[in-house]
Amino acid sequence: MSKGIAEAVVGEQFEGFLLIKSADKGVASNGKPFLTIIFRDRSGEIDAKLWEISKEDEEVFLPESIVHVHGDIRQFRGKPQLNIRQIRLTSPTDGVSPEDFMEKAPVPVEELQEYITKKIFEMQNPNIQRLVRYFVRKYEHDLFVYPAATKNHHEYAAGLAHHVVSMLKLADQIKSLYPDINADLLYAGIILHDIGKVKELSSPMSPTYTLEGKLLGHITMMVDEVSSAAEELGIEGEEVLLLQHLILSHHGKAEWGSPKAPQIREAEVLHLIDLMDAKMNMMNRALAKVKPGEFTERIYPLNNRSLYKPTIE
Repeated sequence: MSKGIAEAVVGEQFEGFLLIKSADKGVASNGKPFLTIIFRDRSGEIDAKLWEISKEDEEVFLPESIVHVHGDIRQFRGKPQLNIRQIRLTSPTDGVSPEDFMEKAPVPVEELQEYITKKIFEMQNPNIQRLVRYFVRKYEHDLFVYPAATKNHHEYAAGLAHHVVSMLKLADQIKSLYPDINADLLYAGIILHDIGKVKELSSPMSPTYTLEGKLLGHITMMVDEVSSAAEELGIEGEEVLLLQHLILSHHGKAEWGSPKAPQIREAEVLHLIDLMDAKMNMMNRALAKVKPGEFTERIYPLNNRSLYKPTIE
């Protein structure tokens, strides 16, 4: 079957290779255990059920495993679900690798790297520039591999860097309208605000939250890292405090995960463009799945709204 799993239609049969994103054990009403699995490929994801599992099934079908699956697409609570009929782990002779199943950023990684490097080069404040260079160098691999989240927005390979670059481009436009904004602070806040996610999330392939991520979170971890980096580099001054504030406040308010609300102009702009880019990414990806004149599925992070795709061009 050539089409991806997210493109499969209710009533169709599916046979092909998929990556297990997550696998959670449950117990059915008859007392028998089953697995709720989320499969993924480059087209997207689908929920699935594997009924009456054995102890071996639990130990074999783990996140980040690649499997060959045969089943049929059913509808469950208004969404497609894969009912598994046959499943096996892949072998080397199948010629597949985890990277084959990762959705990728719509922009080449090389372009993302070049744009971030360009923005760092433009920074005039030497302390801010040194700190940003330090972290981009420290996390240069993970920054261009990790998603920006486990779900909802930019949840694909290099999604974190794609999110950062989109925000930098928004910041350029805003800076032209409001020239009093400190561009160095704003660009630095954008590049650094989510880098802590490479420690908050377990892996780029099928990310879950690490223990440190669950107990501390990417905001707290990154604030601490800025302090340590400044000490290591011998940097003192208000820049360090301001960068920490940008990171602390970028979610906007306490109920969204920020210990502090934005208290400098650049922090407010950072929060707004972070929110805008995340929402637009969710909207664009949902609308890409429907035809003009149709509504999307409900998008939980967008207040459970459905979006309409207009027929006009």
